Amino acid sequence: MVHMSPTTFDQHFKSVTSMSPLQYQEALRLQEARRLMLARMMDSGAASRQVGCASPSQFNQEYGRSFGNAPTRDTARLREGGAPAGAGEP
Repeated sequence: MVHMSPTTFDQHFKSVTSMSPLQYQEALRLQEARRLMLARMMDSGAASRQVGCASPSQFNQEYGRSFGNAPTRDTARLREGGAPAGAGEP
């Protein structure tokens, strides 16, 4: 469709986003899971399943790496009025 090899596409994508397509997709999933936990009061297990993560433990690990806290702690902080952490924003 874009007349590029997968490698060339990945290089162009990374030059624009500073992430690989896979990293970008993961960041979007984490953002959506965070939104679901805040807006719909979902627990982290339900939110991780909703965004397509098969492993809750891996989700929690990636979430903590991106946002600086475990999902439960992060969403509690945000609900209490804390400013959202900038980490992990695509």
